[in-house]
Amino acid sequence: MALPMDKNRMTPLPARSCMPKAAPLEAREQTLGQGPMRATPARMQRMNGWRTATFAPALVGTLALMYGLYSWLANGGMSGMEWVLLCMIGATFVWVTLSVSTVGVAIGGLLARARADAQPASDVQGIDVALLVPVYNEVPQNVFGNAVAMLDDLAARNGPHNYSLFILSDTRDDAIAEQEWRAYQDLRTHAPDGFDVYYRRRTMNTDKKVGNLAEWTRGWGAAYEGMVVLDADSLMTGRAIERLASELSRDPDAGLIQTFPMLIGAQTVFARLQQFSNIAYGWLLAEGLATWARSEGNYWGHNAIIRTRAFASSAMLPHVRGPHGRDQLILSHDFVEAGLLRRAGWGVRFLPRVTGSFEETPATLIDYVIRDRRWCRGNLQHLRLLGTKGLHPVSRFHMFHGAVAYLLSPAWFFLLVVWALLGKDSETNVIRYFNEANPLFPDWPPAMSHIDSAVFLVIMYAMLLTPKIAGAGIIAATPRAARMFGGAGPFLGNFLVEVALSVAYAPIMMIQQSKAVLRAMTSSQEAWAPQSREARQHSWATLVKFHWVETVLGLILLSGLVAGLLSVWLVPIVVSLVLAVPLSALSGVRISEYAPATLRLDSPYTLREPAIVKRAMRERARLALTLGAAKAPAE
Repeated sequence: MALPMDKNRMTPLPARSCMPKAAPLEAREQTLGQGPMRATPARMQRMNGWRTATFAPALVGTLALMYGLYSWLANGGMSGMEWVLLCMIGATFVWVTLSVSTVGVAIGGLLARARADAQPASDVQGIDVALLVPVYNEVPQNVFGNAVAMLDDLAARNGPHNYSLFILSDTRDDAIAEQEWRAYQDLRTHAPDGFDVYYRRRTMNTDKKVGNLAEWTRGWGAAYEGMVVLDADSLMTGRAIERLASELSRDPDAGLIQTFPMLIGAQTVFARLQQFSNIAYGWLLAEGLATWARSEGNYWGHNAIIRTRAFASSAMLPHVRGPHGRDQLILSHDFVEAGLLRRAGWGVRFLPRVTGSFEETPATLIDYVIRDRRWCRGNLQHLRLLGTKGLHPVSRFHMFHGAVAYLLSPAWFFLLVVWALLGKDSETNVIRYFNEANPLFPDWPPAMSHIDSAVFLVIMYAMLLTPKIAGAGIIAATPRAARMFGGAGPFLGNFLVEVALSVAYAPIMMIQQSKAVLRAMTSSQEAWAPQSREARQHSWATLVKFHWVETVLGLILLSGLVAGLLSVWLVPIVVSLVLAVPLSALSGVRISEYAPATLRLDSPYTLREPAIVKRAMRERARLALTLGAAKAPAE
């Protein structure tokens, strides 16, 4: 049964396309209750000691913390509520320790194999590769400007592979679609010799991006050995694309190879915060993930190459039965597609050292949260897919971890509420079983001293910050790396700014993600709009409407602090929640224009913009003039 269509999908739109001769490829919709259909190659079945080195310390560290807390709580006997609290602490802390051990594995892996991940270009059999760019109501000059830059960079390399570019439009707005068609005509004029470019606008955007790619695979997939899937904001150098194509050609067991996209184009406080974190610390977590995941990696939906026939035969997604008995589209499709490819015996690899893979990021906190809501709904849906037959245990872990990333926020919120109710001593403890009115039950929980509170918080913050500190330490201790950030002094200053802002925004994100989880559990669908990447300031009315829940909670906690009922260790969280509206306003300030060097969160890509980014920006500007559309379309 097909998904019920919204009003935009009920009316077919006029199709407009310029496509090559059909090359049909049989693509079988998968049955989630059916096991693997292709044996796993022997070399992919080897034991991976790095996984033990990742998960064992995380579990041991969590059990040690839980034992210490148990010893403290059990002084007067364990109640049911105490067991709930202990389990909640363990369930949240294990993911923190897992990040720390992933960083340890990354460092160990780098020391164990001090060689680049690159392979020699010799003996690479040239293959036909399709570059696929699905779009939906995006800014045409940005999409096609990026396309021109990528094709020109590929042409300059003169590599062994053949490339064709497809713009696959699901745009519903006729005015934007008209601009897309004009931009496509311009692209045909400016495309380098030897590169074919195509455009297709679907009459109905059935199943959104999943259906868009599935339709292309069935109609034209047989002509291409691999397909590089890009987002509307994706930008990749010719070297990065060629590296992916060569790896796919060289490895006959690879079904999917994912890069680690770096963030570009950040101008605002929030975008610079994301970009600095992505470049300064993200690489270390990515390296650790690649080290222990090996052939059981994951897929992030873009900036990756997929073996077309493997995708067609083993990763075409079915609909699933929703909570109310209606068919549902699998939303966060990328994780599931990676799991199905691995289930069928294909390797899913992660190459974080492939440089030149870029994407953009939302410019403000509000824009980030709006995108995050969609991801939350899709990732929580994975909990119902964990029982899919034949999935590799690591694939199940990726799906479970994606859901837990959002469930941790309500778990942290629960712990915050409990901590607030505990007060700062036995006299301010709201949750008391033993008091003047009920003398038959012991106190719960034992009064936590200020020293105990400090130790607990120091442990938690130390674990949360360890990946950042490790990444920053490596950069600061490496003169060449530090120079890429403007020098050791500016880098350390920006590092402190990033940590302070991350701590400030974390409680706000905790509340927003808790709301997203609640929305996903109580409503049937999430409104979808193109991601806003433009630097803009939201009105104060919008900010207040968006963040009133955090503000009210912050004021309630602040009143408890003023009355002396809450521990002073809650001050950072209280301040963040009370200031949610101004902090959100700050997120949209163009820090690149106003802040000094030590405070503007500079990174290598802001100090020295990559050549392909400069080329893409020039092409965007040229196309904006050509199309007469300098302003982005309204959402």
